[in-house]
Amino acid sequence: MIGDTILKVNDLKVNFRTYGGLVQAVRGISFDVKRGETVAIVGESGSGKSVSVKAIMGILTKNAIIESGDILYDGKDLTKVAEDDFHKIRGNKIGMIFQDPLSALNPIMKIGQQIVEVLKLAKNMNGKEARGKALELMEAVGITHAERRFSQYPFQFSGGMRQRIVIAIALAGDPEILICDEPTTALDVTVQAKILDLINQIKKDRHLSVIFITHDLGVVANMADRVNVMYAGKIVESGTSEDIFVRPAHPYTWALLSSLPDLQTKERLLSISGTPPNMIYPPAGDAFSVRSKYAMKIDFEREPPVFRISDTHYAATWLLHPKAIKPELPAVLKARIDRMKGSGMING
Repeated sequence: MIGDTILKVNDLKVNFRTYGGLVQAVRGISFDVKRGETVAIVGESGSGKSVSVKAIMGILTKNAIIESGDILYDGKDLTKVAEDDFHKIRGNKIGMIFQDPLSALNPIMKIGQQIVEVLKLAKNMNGKEARGKALELMEAVGITHAERRFSQYPFQFSGGMRQRIVIAIALAGDPEILICDEPTTALDVTVQAKILDLINQIKKDRHLSVIFITHDLGVVANMADRVNVMYAGKIVESGTSEDIFVRPAHPYTWALLSSLPDLQTKERLLSISGTPPNMIYPPAGDAFSVRSKYAMKIDFEREPPVFRISDTHYAATWLLHPKAIKPELPAVLKARIDRMKGSGMING
């Protein structure tokens, strides 16, 4: 059951100092997360998704600057919490699953010991207590023969099993919020489905709130309650899963949906033309305009405001201006939406 707001991000701006100049990675995003819901942040590589959640976790690199904004959790602004105090939140209150389980684990430490170390630090358990809890967590995430596998090393586990261990480590502190940063990217398709099912089940069993980061809208179709579509450091469209999959409004969202593989047709797989902009010099106007065949003159001159489509659905595109000519949806997308409406593919 979805409850009150547990996390709120307001006008967050994050820059990075580099030799080439100041990279404007996140340019004023706002979103919230309610208790018991899954919020997805979707976009191409370089859109600012991972930077946003690393800011929430307090693990930005040293060359990062939080230019403005706040991240409110449990009455605290996480952008102002000292590093010495952040350990009470990181892991304990907010856990994170990283995209590459092999690099997330210590290759020369036994799997069980890696979970034990987290439990000792997060829960102040002694060795015996931590071992028992670690075995419980291993079983909870679907590791069979946990006693035997406790003393094995990461290289002795498959990619899917390693990701299950990373999930167990993320759960060791009993967090309220679980951040999943592209958790299935390094896995094959059949293993992806199992990991997504596991995350969904853990969310329900532990009454967690989940922030799910991905470049693939198809991954979150059956998971997310709400979706934020991110491009060039901004959220360009936000809404419920039904809003985004059935009533998409921004040309970038159209492009993402149109590029999803569709096994029900023989259509050629579509791609998004062009490349994301250089964020040292963000373009004027709508950042997606140079890649969009629906761009108007104003898109190259003025940044669009966020238009309210409904109580749950918002998008930043000049196409929603009352005086704009409304284009037809791409034919491939219209056909897919018609199929999705009758397939039960998405959360309503």
